[in-house]
Amino acid sequence: MANFSKSNVPRFSAEVYQNVYLSEGGREVNAIVTVTATGGGTTGGMPLTSRTYSRDTGPGAAVVIMVDCSGSMDYPPTKMRNARDATAAAIDALRDGVAFAVVSGTHRASEVYPGGGRLATADADTRAQARQALRKLSAGGGTAIGTWLRLADRLLATADASSPQQEFIRHGILLTDGRNEHESPEDLQAALDACAGRFTCDARGVGTDWEVKEVTGIASALLGSADIVADPAALAADFTQMMETAMGKEVADVSLRLWTPVGAHIAFVKQVAPTVEDLTGRRTDAGPRAGDYPTGSWGDESRDYHVCVRVPAAGVGQEMLAARVSLIVPAPDGGPPETLAQGLVRAVWTDDMASSTSIDPQVAHYTGQAELAQVIQQGIDARKSGDRDGATAKLGRAVQLANASGNAETAKLLAKVVDVVDAATGTVRLKARVAEADEMTLETRSTKTVRVMK
Repeated sequence: MANFSKSNVPRFSAEVYQNVYLSEGGREVNAIVTVTATGGGTTGGMPLTSRTYSRDTGPGAAVVIMVDCSGSMDYPPTKMRNARDATAAAIDALRDGVAFAVVSGTHRASEVYPGGGRLATADADTRAQARQALRKLSAGGGTAIGTWLRLADRLLATADASSPQQEFIRHGILLTDGRNEHESPEDLQAALDACAGRFTCDARGVGTDWEVKEVTGIASALLGSADIVADPAALAADFTQMMETAMGKEVADVSLRLWTPVGAHIAFVKQVAPTVEDLTGRRTDAGPRAGDYPTGSWGDESRDYHVCVRVPAAGVGQEMLAARVSLIVPAPDGGPPETLAQGLVRAVWTDDMASSTSIDPQVAHYTGQAELAQVIQQGIDARKSGDRDGATAKLGRAVQLANASGNAETAKLLAKVVDVVDAATGTVRLKARVAEADEMTLETRSTKTVRVMK
């Protein structure tokens, strides 16, 4: 084992985009914080000398793959075969040294490989053994996803116990094809609450018989991605990509720490790129006037966050620091967290109307993207309930926002649900018939955003 060196530690940066000017008496400050992690160099100007990594395998990682084996996975029979092939592909994408396990999920959770309440270490032999064990996967039984997550949590915890000095990227991949009918929503929520902050999890729904809000809710609670794989034949490619992304993570448990001065407080914090995710309710106190918001694990990537701060009213000419934004990771020894990067949110009061009424382009763009995600969800809900006028209005607004922001992918998905008469004005007609997969794809991917051109 070796300490982080300057050649293998990601470098984090935080850039703040805002209009600092408020009118006299103005109290709301909005800023977009762009956080970027790039491989190599130092982190926040300081090497993370307290963390240990294997020279050959990079950061410690543990992954549990949860495969739905309920009875519905046999309809059609090729679905179960596709799931086995996808799991095998994911196992092949594991890098050497990664701890892993496979779980079969029905109305209970069972270990498929390696068994015995433990994780295997990926190498040529264990990959081959795992692929052989996948032949035991067969469809039969119900669906209780909370039990799958709790077993994954127990297995992932053994990675920490076996190497207490090493930080682990703990990750789950979950596949389901049906609704969570064999446990109560409260049981699933309790499992999510128990697992939140302990591991991240990507969730996939295969086919069209699953519940979008369940799958997206799992991914949201566990800071992972959610998507639909309408054609089971596409599972292997999707699982491979998910695993490759997981293998690219380098730093776990990164949090956004926001400090505000006396009299100021955080109104909300939202991730706004690459997807919309409201983090406001996930705050944990971090000392006087500071709170931490979880962001999960990071590889080489960039994300944007919308921070809204309410400040005390002030007179013309006054200036204040509205918030200090820090990226932090916990110290392995339980000491003070390490700071990866910082940015400042400012407020200046002015009587210049042009300055105080100007909206920063980044703030304007992502405000629109957040509204886009919201009106798509509202439009789909209205359509399902039979409110055609409401659905037309909301989905029309979505078309208008997607067109104005250049979100071409969302615009394509919307065009499968509505006939677009005039994208600029949001004039649309609901299609008489919509493929279930098209509506579910739009709903599942509604939170995906397009970044503003800087």
